[in-house]
Amino acid sequence: MRKILIVDDEVNIGVLLSKFLTRNSFSVSTATSGVAAMDYLAKEAYDLVLCDYRLDDTDGREMLIKIKESYPSTGVIIITGYSDIKLAVELIKLGAYDYITKPLYPDEILNTINKAIETQIALNTNQSETSSETAKQKTAKQAYKQVDNFVAGQSPASKELLKQIQLVAPTSYSVILTGESGTGKESVAKAIHLNSPRKDRPFVAMDCGSLTKELAGSEFFGHEKGSFTGALYTKIGHFEMANGGTLFLDEVGNLSYDIQAALLRTVQERKIKRIGSTKEIDLDVRIIVATNENLSNAIQKGKFREDLYHRFNEFSIGLPPLSQRGDDIMVFAYTFLDVANQELSRNVQGFSEEVVDCFLTYNWPGNVRELKNVVRRATLLTESQEIQLKALPLEISTYAKASAIESSISRIEKPRDLKNAALEAEYDAILKVLREVNFNKTKAAKILNIDRKTLYNKMRAINLDT
Repeated sequence: MRKILIVDDEVNIGVLLSKFLTRNSFSVSTATSGVAAMDYLAKEAYDLVLCDYRLDDTDGREMLIKIKESYPSTGVIIITGYSDIKLAVELIKLGAYDYITKPLYPDEILNTINKAIETQIALNTNQSETSSETAKQKTAKQAYKQVDNFVAGQSPASKELLKQIQLVAPTSYSVILTGESGTGKESVAKAIHLNSPRKDRPFVAMDCGSLTKELAGSEFFGHEKGSFTGALYTKIGHFEMANGGTLFLDEVGNLSYDIQAALLRTVQERKIKRIGSTKEIDLDVRIIVATNENLSNAIQKGKFREDLYHRFNEFSIGLPPLSQRGDDIMVFAYTFLDVANQELSRNVQGFSEEVVDCFLTYNWPGNVRELKNVVRRATLLTESQEIQLKALPLEISTYAKASAIESSISRIEKPRDLKNAALEAEYDAILKVLREVNFNKTKAAKILNIDRKTLYNKMRAINLDT
């Protein structure tokens, strides 16, 4: 469970925030002064500090400096009742993840907190390796090396990816990251940033896939208070937040053509104006973009600007799917197990041999993201020292079982009678459909035009029941 320290001399604010965050599965402590907050930090480690800017005995700027000097692994978000753009930029440059103005909106602050903790994890060192493991587990865990917190493996695909990161990171080139959904494009972007001369400046990630046309301009460039209906306070845009550092634009192919034009102008001129302002702000931002679609095809269809593509495409890196990374699957699995143990206060040591074989057999359509979710879920369900097969989702454990059955059957000399041929064809049809729907039995029964009970019986007949 992630730990958050709230520092606010307004007791009611602290109580409301504490109750809200506790309901959202955070462990929360509250302090009403800077001195009390530093005492809390001295006694235990916190993932994040939410600090009001104006305190009775100090201010948010001094608290930020002290926390970053003494506890660099702790993230900091500053909260204030008034908006000062110059101060906000200064605080972000000093190491604050974000600067939030009151009133606080629950969804907005929860989203900011989750992103801040996720970013801080990427900057912190991983936990030390566990000693009591099998030889096979040790080999897998020792196989990885890190570029700061980017986890790489020893497969040819992983080595090539690491080589490209190390090559482009020291430059100021814009980079396009391509790959299937869930392959870890944001992790690669962070690795490039952390190995660049900008590593001590902000890394700001922005999900372009969730942007509407109306919100995009404000999110990219910011706005002044009162510049449009609903602009209740001055907002810093993502370009300005990332000034001096790196701006990561995820799913950039989803941006509307109008926003692409505004983005092109900003990238060319290296200047922005907040909506409602006439003042130009100079930019020094490295841009890394990611997409899971072919931008060249999007250009041909008129959905993406070719001139913007060439502005971004100073260097490109293709991320391999997890299924092409061989034994490195277990490298990721152990990394996610470490994180899950920390989140859940567990001490799961590793994976059973059956689980290892299952992980290496499964095709991982959701890539690294799917593996992370599977490991976290299995860690939550595991009460012993090792994750067992029963803790895995059925579609994964059944997939491995089906592969083993298919392999064994393919090696058996089968009689060439008509009845056996019909059974074999039926088996092949069932297995093919199950694979296509990731072993979702309801979907498979519908496609095969049979009811679920009939499907279960047929699966049991070919030893494919769970």
